[in-house]
Amino acid sequence: MPVLPSSSVADAPPGNWVDRYAPEWMKPFARLARWDRPIGFWLLFWPCAWSAALVASATGKPAPNLVHIALFFIGAVVMRGAGCIWNDIVDRKIDAKVARTASRPIPSGQISVQVAAGFLILHLVIALVILRQFNLVAIFVGLLAIAPVISYPFMKRITWWPQAMLGICFSWGALMGWAASEAIVDTPALLLFAGGILWVIGYDTIYALQDIEDDALAGVKSTARLFGARVKPWLWGLYGGALVLIGLALIAAHAQFVAWLGFMAFAAHLIWQIRTLDPADFQNALVRFRSNKTAGLILFAGITAETVLRSL
Repeated sequence: MPVLPSSSVADAPPGNWVDRYAPEWMKPFARLARWDRPIGFWLLFWPCAWSAALVASATGKPAPNLVHIALFFIGAVVMRGAGCIWNDIVDRKIDAKVARTASRPIPSGQISVQVAAGFLILHLVIALVILRQFNLVAIFVGLLAIAPVISYPFMKRITWWPQAMLGICFSWGALMGWAASEAIVDTPALLLFAGGILWVIGYDTIYALQDIEDDALAGVKSTARLFGARVKPWLWGLYGGALVLIGLALIAAHAQFVAWLGFMAFAAHLIWQIRTLDPADFQNALVRFRSNKTAGLILFAGITAETVLRSL
């Protein structure tokens, strides 16, 4: 099936750079890999960055390893793209039934499954090249992430908790940061990973609020549908658990005052999300979901600032 002329995807931010500047032939591929929605790779990147900053703090280094940070960022862009392509291949029939996703490149007929598969392979090759820049322990940890990434698209068919598998996928970087630096996955990294999972379940539940009606019609399960009218109490529990576990990670890494300031600002941001969330207002939910880019930056900045200031 040839690539057809394309129009903007329904769930992309209006006026995004792909719609405005990308060549016409590139747009379906850019949309398939979600280059028009950068929030996803930021959310995948932050646990990597947290871990790189926290291990630098714990081991007395003057700053996070900037080469690792750069590789994690590029890897987040590539692997987020790979995950989205795989998700869209698997979910193409479901996506065609949901208003928000029916205009995506595969269900709308802009890209065939065969072409999408080739694009996926390209992403995986690039990801492997990036992974090989790390030590053997980090390579092994990175390869273990393949199983949850492959499994994730199927979870919405078999469990009300597909967001939990997404949490595993998107928090995996918390293990990678420590492994890349120290060739081990230590207790702070495991606590950061566990806290990240709860954070992801929370923000993806907020994101899923906009699909409740269409998901019900398509038979798709989600925590948003499961929690229903009690979504806010659940979010308090999920974000609260995330804060406890991330706080324990900071304690295990012997974090000092400036890092804790960043943690408290991070906590305040999560509290703001829940307090101001209107589950019936899908635009309100989308804004709070996207604000987690800022939440992740706040925590990273706090840990990094402590590491840098300690070395002065």
